[in-house]
Amino acid sequence: MALTLPAPIAENGVYLKVRDRESYEFALSSCAAVLDVQDGKVKAARVALGGVGTKPWRSPEAEATLIGQPATRETFETAARAALQHAHPLPQNAFKVPLTARVIVRALMQAAGLVDEAGNSIQGEQA
Repeated sequence: MALTLPAPIAENGVYLKVRDRESYEFALSSCAAVLDVQDGKVKAARVALGGVGTKPWRSPEAEATLIGQPATRETFETAARAALQHAHPLPQNAFKVPLTARVIVRALMQAAGLVDEAGNSIQGEQA
């Protein structure tokens, strides 16, 4: 049996995991993001979320929002809103919606090369 995978859209990707305790703890929220940014605009994007549902999933809504837009915090915040627009949290986990929005923005900022892993500005942006 052979498995053929599609070519990656870019070489720079980020996986960001927020958890209560140690690295082996389940994620409260996570985001995997890959961006192809050329001339300051997003040419291709992949966004996947974890820790906020029964299984990880890709967000085509966020991806579509990103394509053709400038790689900025404002664009990434719009993508986070698109990714979470259909969220239906329970009372005990409603905190995950705003948490996940922040995780998405931070992962996209890192994938775009605007901030480092600690959230420090690389190109005049802040996480």
